[in-house]
Parts: sequence; structure tokens; C-alpha cells
Amino acid sequence: MWALRVSHSAVVDAWRERERALRRAGHHVDLVSAASWSEGGREVRLEPREGENAVGASTFGSHPALFLYDPRPLWRALGRPVDVIDIHEEPYALATAEVLLLRWLRRQRAPYLLYSAQNLDKRHPLPFRWLERATLRHASGVNVCNDTAGRIVERKGFPGRARTIALGTDLAAFSPSTQTACAGSSHGVPVVGFAGRLEAAKGADVLLRAVALESDLRCRVAGDGPERRRLERLASALGVPDRVEFVGALESDRLPDFYRSLDVLAVPSLTTPSWVEQFGRVAVEAMACGIPVVVSDSGALPEVVGDAALVVAEGDEAALAKAIGEVVRDADVARSLREAGLARAAATSWDVVATQHDALYRAATKTWDELATRPGTQGRPVEVVVVAYGQPELLAEALAPLGALPVTVVDNSSSAAVRSVAEAAGARYVDPGRNGGFAAGVNEGLRRTDPRADVLLVNPDAVVHPDDVRTLHGALLAEPDLASVGPAQVDSTGTSSRVEWPFPSPSATWLEAAGLGRLRRNHYVIGSVLLLRREAIDHVGTFDEERFFLYAEETDWALRASRLGWRHALVPAARALHVGAATSTDPARREGHFHAALEIYLRKHFGAAGWQVARTGQVVGSALRGAVLRGDRGRDARRRGRLYLAGPRRVEVRPADWRPGPAAHGDQGRGVPAGGRLS
Repeated sequence: MWALRVSHSAVVDAWRERERALRRAGHHVDLVSAASWSEGGREVRLEPREGENAVGASTFGSHPALFLYDPRPLWRALGRPVDVIDIHEEPYALATAEVLLLRWLRRQRAPYLLYSAQNLDKRHPLPFRWLERATLRHASGVNVCNDTAGRIVERKGFPGRARTIALGTDLAAFSPSTQTACAGSSHGVPVVGFAGRLEAAKGADVLLRAVALESDLRCRVAGDGPERRRLERLASALGVPDRVEFVGALESDRLPDFYRSLDVLAVPSLTTPSWVEQFGRVAVEAMACGIPVVVSDSGALPEVVGDAALVVAEGDEAALAKAIGEVVRDADVARSLREAGLARAAATSWDVVATQHDALYRAATKTWDELATRPGTQGRPVEVVVVAYGQPELLAEALAPLGALPVTVVDNSSSAAVRSVAEAAGARYVDPGRNGGFAAGVNEGLRRTDPRADVLLVNPDAVVHPDDVRTLHGALLAEPDLASVGPAQVDSTGTSSRVEWPFPSPSATWLEAAGLGRLRRNHYVIGSVLLLRREAIDHVGTFDEERFFLYAEETDWALRASRLGWRHALVPAARALHVGAATSTDPARREGHFHAALEIYLRKHFGAAGWQVARTGQVVGSALRGAVLRGDRGRDARRRGRLYLAGPRRVEVRPADWRPGPAAHGDQGRGVPAGGRLS
């Protein structure tokens, strides 16, 4: 695969190991980076190694979010037949907007990926807020270096699941010493170290205070910055100047020996209103050198180190001193941390990082290996998820033909009768302990499935036979960009039911009001019987259970998939029986859920203004139909008009045990569902 990467930070030679690892994995990689950039307080010039397709571009500005590249190298690179564009800049950065503008002018259609480390949920000023939302909404993938950053970009508009990929570690450079003793113990006193820029947020002052509490401890501080003089004065004031050594800023090739000179590394970072630790590369580098690590609980540090380090409350010098003392005095603790640290560092090797980027590239381009096109037990399995709510008789009919497939029944009703039916059919029974709605039930089921399996969602009032499942699976895997497929459906009288629907939108509402709904394009398939591709589940993520209780959850998922380049299809050769609405006994309440879900969907994907456009269209269309149509149809149209005047979400009644997420309420919600199945 031919990838174009754009990254100003790749000016640092060590950080181009990602590109080298991708090339070792068989990718052709072009790189555009800054010709020079200030890193760690020093100017670094791009010096490509022999054979590296790396081009330096002059930059205008020095802030990572406020600079621009000389457009000429980007223009030339974007003119090549690349398969994917990997932009290693924040979504709100001017450089990201510049690359995407040039991509549009070049008519380059390769999908693009973004990167984010931002784990503070900031509301950026205009126009950066607009840029961020636009770039995220149309991205085919986002990789982040911590989970919080992933949740933020998803909330801000990325339609899929952000992938957390560690900042890589060169395990050839960062490796344990061949000597059994370290420099610290040779002095007869254990040594704790610090590596990083000397600024207030890095918390070096907390470490000095901790050292003052431990009389048998020395400290080595590597780095420079605006706080150095203050820290030197603090060491004197604490009475420990003879136990604290400031070694200054170190070149990257000197860092491994620095780490090996320690008994323990401390990363005492502090959270500020404008900054929080985003990864903590020095912690992983020290682990790779076989050095135990103690970190504060600032930002992403606990996530990055996992169980391979001791974690203390940020700013607590007493807790930090105690943890350091535990490491240097207890050989078992040090040995355990050393072993866990080496394993954690191995998971961040550049080859592992390249493998994870390869998965991103495959998802963006819908390029799969042979296994991904081979259905059946010799290739990839299918598992079934059924979300039940009472009605054990219907459930038994749905499960009867599925005995040869692994089936998970998620029981939102916590019913003994449903459990009995599921267990009699040989299905896995799951009781989530509450009725969280259809989306929550599906997600509960997805968590229990084989991570390699495609997943068939089956309503408990639907029946599909194994031959039809095989037909669906073959059709799904025959096209690399199909995210979901559904069969043709008939009801209990043999009458065909509509399965394929266009996505709801504000403009679509007005087309329907004008009687021009037939002009709508871009369809999805309803979720009563729906086969989901595993790669699409991994790419798009799970159903949105925070916003959706009933209806539109599969419409929301399908739209997010569509924005990531996936398609959905009806497979007429496969058939299913769907009774429809058989699991619901209250039509009025069911209709309330349906239209409330539509409001949430429209708010989510088109904003408050989009919802008001759609709402007005519904009111106008209902008024026209109510005036023209006679009898029940006219009354139904007028009732719907009144519902939309009041606001469907305002009048919806949900079960008391459903727990809405922060965006579930109409006026406060950011989301809005569409269509779906009224069943």
C-alpha cells in the first residue's frame, strides 16, 4: 500500500522509526515533514537517511496548531497515486486544514487519517472549532495516543472508533544493561531519576520534595527549561543540593545510559488548566531499559503504564517518596515492576505500532487479506446476537433454526422464562440486570462474541434459516466495502416488508413533504435481521447506547459506517420471516419512541439547526397531509404534526431503569437518530 504521511514531528530521526517499520512491513511510504523544528528547546533539522522518501518543507509559525507548511512539497506529494493520506497533526491544526485543502484542489480522493493526543476536552475558538469538526467528520480513521483523546474526537464528530496506538519505542536503543548493578548502587545510595523539560507541569519540584523525605536517596535530573534555576534553589532550600544532580538536556542517544544509571524513574507530572500528560514517553523508555517506574496519576500516565508501574496521586510528595522507597528497598517489588515494564515496553515497539497502522490503512481503504473473503468455519465464523424482552414463545421460534451457530441471548427483561428458552436452545444467556434498550443489549452481546466473527443480529420476532445465513455471509464478504447486509423479509401472511431505506436527513424530510421521497439515495438496511462485518464493527465501533433506547440505533451505526466509506446492501436471495412489532404491545408508546429516536439522530448528525429544519418539514408535511387525506390517515397526519410541534423527545416515556447518557435529552442532546424499524 502506498501511504503519504505528513508530520512535522518526524523531523526527529528517532521518530521516523514508524515510517521505517511500515516500509519493513511492505508499505511504500512517502513523508513530508518540517525542514526544521524546535524540539525540546533545540532546533532540529530534517536529515533523511539513505533510501528514506522524506521531504522537508519550510514552515511558517512555530506553534504545533498554528503553523503552515510551504505548500509546494505537499502539492507534489498529493499528486502521486497514493492509497491513503496519514496526517500526524491535530484535527484543529492549520496544517491539517492546509493538507486537506490541497488534497481537494488536487482532486486527490485517497482517504485520510488524523492523529490526536488532546486529552483535555477543550472548546476551541472559531474557526478552529469548525475546522476540527469538519476534518473529523470526513476522516476515515483517527489514531490517538491515549483513550481519553479517542473519546473526545468521537464526541466532536469522528463517526468511527478512534484507535489508541502508543508512541513507539526503539527497543534496539532502549534495552536493559548487561551489567547487574547500576550506577546508583555503586555509589552505595539508590538513585531516582527524572527526564523531561523543566517546567512547572512536569512536577520535578514534587520529586525534589520527595527526595528530601528520604535521607538515603540520590536524584539525577535530566533536562532543561524555564524552571531549572528555581529547582536548583529549591534543592538548596530543602537541604539536599549534594544529593541532587542536574545533568542538563541530553541528546536522544544518551538517554538509554541515563536510564540505566537509575534504580527507579519518577514521572511526577501535574495537571494544569491548559495541559495534562498525554502519554509519558520517558516512562516507557525507562521500562524498556529494565528500570522500575513510579508515575503520578496525571492524564494518560496510569493508562500508559498499566500494572507495570506504581501510581501515586499527583502533587503528593509523601506518597511519591513512599513509592520510591518501596521500589529501592524491596527487591521483589523492583523485580516485578522490571518484568512487567519490559513486557509493556515490548507492546510499544515500532513494529507493533506499524502493525496497528497497517490495520488503520486496511480499514480506510477496505483492503483485506484472503481470510477476510472466505466465509464458513474454515475461514471466519458467524455468531448470533438476540436482544430479548419477554415473549419467550417468539424467542423459541427464532432460536430453533440457529442451533448450529453460536448464539448469545441478551435478556433486557431479566425473565426466568427467557433464560429457560435460551438455555434449552443451547444459547449463551446474558442478563445485563436492566433494560438499557436495544443498543445497549446489542453492545452487551458484541462484547461476548469471538473478536474474529461476523455478527448476525436477529430480533426475537424474526426467523432466519441457516441456508439464508450462509447466503448473507457469502454476499457480505464478496464485496470488501460492505459493512452490513440484510435479507428480504416477509410477515406472517407472506407479504413482503420493506427492508432498505434511505438515510433520514433535514433535506430528506422536505423531499418527503413534497412527495419526492423517491429521489433519495444512499440506503441502509433495517436491523431486525442484519449481518455485520467484523472489520466494520472494529472500524465504526459499537451502537450508541448513550443516546438511543429504541429505534434508529442501527440507522445511526449505518450512517457512521457510510461516512467511513462503507456500504450496506439488501440480499434478495436470502429471506427471513419477521412478524414485526410482535415484541411490543403499546403502539402509541412505540411510535413515541420511534419519533423521539428520529429527533436524537437528527440532532446528533445535523445539529440543532438541522433538527429545526427537519422538524419544520415534518410539521408542514403533516399539515398538508392532514388537510388533504380523509379518515384515519388524515387524523394520523394531524397527530404527528402535533407531536413534532411539541417535540418528540420531550413527550417520550422511557422505562425507569433506562439510564440516559449526557446527551440523551432533547434540548441538551448532540445527537439525532433516523428511521429504523418500527417493530
